[in-house]
Amino acid sequence: MAYGWTSTAQTIKATQDIKSPELEIGIVEHLDEFIPESLTVIDTNGKTQNLRTLINKPTVLMWVYYRCPGICSPLMTSVADVIGKTDLVLGKDFQVITISFDPREGSDLAIKKRVNYLNLIDKPVDESGWQFYTADSANIALGTEATGFRYKKTGNDFMHSATVIMISPDGKITRYLQGTYFLPFEFKLALVEASQGKSGPTIYKVLQFCYTYDPAGQQYVLNVTKVAGTIIIFIALVVFLILALKPRKKVIINKENQ
Repeated sequence: MAYGWTSTAQTIKATQDIKSPELEIGIVEHLDEFIPESLTVIDTNGKTQNLRTLINKPTVLMWVYYRCPGICSPLMTSVADVIGKTDLVLGKDFQVITISFDPREGSDLAIKKRVNYLNLIDKPVDESGWQFYTADSANIALGTEATGFRYKKTGNDFMHSATVIMISPDGKITRYLQGTYFLPFEFKLALVEASQGKSGPTIYKVLQFCYTYDPAGQQYVLNVTKVAGTIIIFIALVVFLILALKPRKKVIINKENQ
């Protein structure tokens, strides 16, 4: 019985971790909130730029770190892929801003990453539409807190989730697309909504808690305990609803046999 109680407690905790606004690692959505006016980043020329003034069109914002051995590369590869598949024009209809949340990383690394991922886009684009930045620790803390991006340092690496944040031309957060794969239609829809200043909650949140960083293996691995616990709770809830909503059978008494 002790094992059962432990499993239940862990399952409940796993579910709370997904929903809690005090999430230590993951995404806390700050829909309809604005990018701080004082937030600055450093461009690939080493110049300090005010992020809010850079956002003058629908913007896809990504927090990554360029040395990441896990999901940052698949995330940026996916963005490059979906840019090539959407009929929206990079640099005209929207822009992409990638910022490293590791203050140890400099412009030289940002330049290399920018070249790599621009080369992955499968059509001619305005390369100025996707910029890569770095920042100091104070501005990283300000930006990640304002956008609800929660991460944790583990050795020389970080535990974090994968997401892109859609921002309207006036700097308002309108939507989060979480995970490392985006369909062209959902990417385009989110950008169209951002252009109109419309916001909406994220429906798909599985990848932000299913995968955790393994420092020993230096990769992201499936968190079996959390996934299994969530599935058990879901199945139990479905069974409960079926039993609760199932109509009761009426007992028919045959008077002839009385």
